[in-house]
Amino acid sequence: MKVITWNCNMAFRKKAVTLLAHKPDLLIIPECECPEKLIFEEGLLKPTNVLWYGNNQHKGLGILSYGNYKLKPIKHHNETIRMVIPISVTGGDYNFTLFAIWANNPADPEGQYVEQVWKAIHEYKAKIKNKRTMLIGDFNSNTIWDRKSRIGNHSTVVDVLAEKKIFSTYHLKHKQEQGKEKHPTFYLYRHESKPYHLDYCFVSEDLAEMLVDVKIGKHKTWSQYSDHVPMIVNFKVK
Repeated sequence: MKVITWNCNMAFRKKAVTLLAHKPDLLIIPECECPEKLIFEEGLLKPTNVLWYGNNQHKGLGILSYGNYKLKPIKHHNETIRMVIPISVTGGDYNFTLFAIWANNPADPEGQYVEQVWKAIHEYKAKIKNKRTMLIGDFNSNTIWDRKSRIGNHSTVVDVLAEKKIFSTYHLKHKQEQGKEKHPTFYLYRHESKPYHLDYCFVSEDLAEMLVDVKIGKHKTWSQYSDHVPMIVNFKVK
């Protein structure tokens, strides 16, 4: 099972061919256009399901599945927590609950980024379990920006998830510490000299045991398309 997240910096339909060459089963695409505009070029692999959330038709959160994988929104969805979307993934080799994330809520100026993830962890605590759980996307955060005055900073999110036996696949596979990542996922203004790690895939223990690799895209390849690079997470599902 291959899961990819990539903040595409809008107009995903024009950039999808490069990402689909990696043959994903699931895509989580922040800054994706709405389905009505998501018209792919002829001959390109078409998704099985497309879910989309947002107020701007050019720039929302897209979740796409391929092959036998099916997506179904979970009924209990608090729309005030944007954008953290609980989704049931079925039909593939392994059924699980996916939380697709683009932590971005200008309507909550006191907590518009990782605080949205913090709120979601508590809102959906019954669904976020130590089995069959994945949280993935653009968290817009890193522990280097922790505000000690904030309970819901990046480090506390990591700690609360760890208590539930849910861990970052990148940090597990590459043996990295939070805040000291060697592989950036974002380049400010697309400048290679301004790198940060903002995108994550957290999984429960069962999925972590099936983790094969986590690949981070190269600036040279992806900077022509976006200020983010893809995170490609591959599992050997038992």
